[in-house]
Amino acid sequence: MDCLMRMHLDARRIALFILWFWAGDVWAQSTLATNTTHQSSPAGAVAPEAEIIHLPPSVPDPLEPFNRAMWGVNRGLMTWVVKPTGKVYRFVIRKPLRQGIANFGRNVTYPGRLLNNLLQGRWRGAMDESDRFLCNTLAGGAGFVDVATRWHIPKSDADFGQTFGRWGWNPACYLMLPVFGPSNERDALGLACDSAADPLHYVTPQSSGREGALSFISPYTFYTYGVTYNNLTDSVDSYVRFARAEADPYAMLQYAWTFARSPRSPDLGLHGETDPASLDTLGSTRVSFKELGFPGRGQTKSIKIPSTGNTLKFSLWLQPNRAPIVYLVPGLGSHRLTDMTLALAELAYQKGNSVVCVSSPYNPEFMDHASTAAVPGYTPVDAHDLHVALTEVDRYLVRRHPERLTTRALMGYSMGGFHTLFLAGSGKASDAALLRFDRFVAINAPVRLSYGISRLDDFYHAPLAWPAHQRTANMENALLKIASSVQGSQVSTSAVPFSAVESKFLIGLSFRLKLRDVIFSSQQRTNLGVLEHAIRSSRRGPVYDEILRYSFAEYLQRFAVPYYHSRGVDLAAPGALDRAGDLRTYSEGLQSNPKVWIITNENDFLLPREDLDWLRNSFRAEQITVFGRGGHMGNLGTSEVQEAIRRALTDL
Repeated sequence: MDCLMRMHLDARRIALFILWFWAGDVWAQSTLATNTTHQSSPAGAVAPEAEIIHLPPSVPDPLEPFNRAMWGVNRGLMTWVVKPTGKVYRFVIRKPLRQGIANFGRNVTYPGRLLNNLLQGRWRGAMDESDRFLCNTLAGGAGFVDVATRWHIPKSDADFGQTFGRWGWNPACYLMLPVFGPSNERDALGLACDSAADPLHYVTPQSSGREGALSFISPYTFYTYGVTYNNLTDSVDSYVRFARAEADPYAMLQYAWTFARSPRSPDLGLHGETDPASLDTLGSTRVSFKELGFPGRGQTKSIKIPSTGNTLKFSLWLQPNRAPIVYLVPGLGSHRLTDMTLALAELAYQKGNSVVCVSSPYNPEFMDHASTAAVPGYTPVDAHDLHVALTEVDRYLVRRHPERLTTRALMGYSMGGFHTLFLAGSGKASDAALLRFDRFVAINAPVRLSYGISRLDDFYHAPLAWPAHQRTANMENALLKIASSVQGSQVSTSAVPFSAVESKFLIGLSFRLKLRDVIFSSQQRTNLGVLEHAIRSSRRGPVYDEILRYSFAEYLQRFAVPYYHSRGVDLAAPGALDRAGDLRTYSEGLQSNPKVWIITNENDFLLPREDLDWLRNSFRAEQITVFGRGGHMGNLGTSEVQEAIRRALTDL
């Protein structure tokens, strides 16, 4: 049980890495078996075979409705049982003791790891595990203290599911097991074998003279379940936050599990040149909040949006005394609880500000509750809906906490930064009926959305540079590299080399899958009849496959333009969408606004030289900070960038 649950959490970490590049999230996927996605082409046109990208298949999911239902049960169990009881457990059982229990639980399952290392022919792994067992048992108090790690003896985890995979058993059916989480028929059988290999199951108490069914059950068996619960209590908060923050966490786990449990070892060699901008962007995976308890200190509140009649949730960190407040808007499609959003919220809060986070206008949470348009993509409407939502949040806070708020700042990163600058320059922020801001802080904001989406579509098609017969295998190897970069509870990409094609593809795929969530959510709300497959929440594989054929450019032409045409807005006119999504259209308002602060990078792949020059020429030197490296959001976790953000929030 402990081994499979550990793999469950490893798959979650891999999925979080995969879902993170743009705006703190990067990619999620579901049932991609036999999926194909087409290169950008004119609306309705079919790309030639040579221009089709065949994504690496996941484990088939013929039981998707059942599996999604079971995912809901597991999610409820973690949210409403493990999380509240775990909070009490952590208060009573302090961290050193919890770690000791986890260490002991791993130490006593050594026979299973030894056996599976031997069955897989991993002689070095068997030796390492034997050395660890002897050291921890003799010098670590039966394993409560992990002295082997201190002595740099590596772990070599192995289980029967992994062994069956090494022997050639390719799983044919994805399974979401009760409590245990993602699995397949191979790993489910492996789980039973792992349980049989646990020596504690064979330790029975001496007979007390009583007969009965329970007399044949070892009390040590329950210790195994206790160890699993002990380990979950330290990760349940991030699990629940992950489940709430992602548009489709089931899909993300389903795809990530394929690579977390793959018996294939990746080729870690570097084949081809590297691309510094996209490699720097991968650094965004290391951005997170520093205080483990910070997310839990925030409150989840909700307000009613008059224009939609629905309630929108927001996250609040309120200072105990009067303080400025920072309204934080994340990047494209990101939720208010993603790690990058929380990292910036923590930074602003530690600076002495109260903080409010809302989800992106391209996130299903915002789309379903605060968007007046079913199809996002037209900046004036998207930004206005965001402004209305923030106004209602501010009114709520003034009513509930009078005299607690002083000045207001709007801070956004990536697409959130673009919306921040749009409101600063379009004149909408001066609308007397809406919230007025005393400061605008934009981090890594693009200037032209048309240029940005063209780059994202190009990145997604980077594998076209590979020979056609090698593309799928090379893409799979890139994903396996991600899996190999997961070490313990951390994600590290610095030691794993990625070529230019690999790093661009990973970023492009992350955006494409974010677009998938936008299209699915919008068509679930208002079906325009563009998609051929039925839009069903319980079986999304076929429609996801179809949606993934659309590039960003095609999304605007096939979904946004017709939708707005039905509302009397002609976006099909030449340049209409480009002008609306170009900050230079609002240059007069931006250049005359002394409240704007900009933080960006020279090698941001969404910011070409001409756009960077325009920013430098439009603002005073003290209003803009440009770093030489960092890609897109890749250096957000550095002390230099964080200090620049603090300066931007000074004197509110």
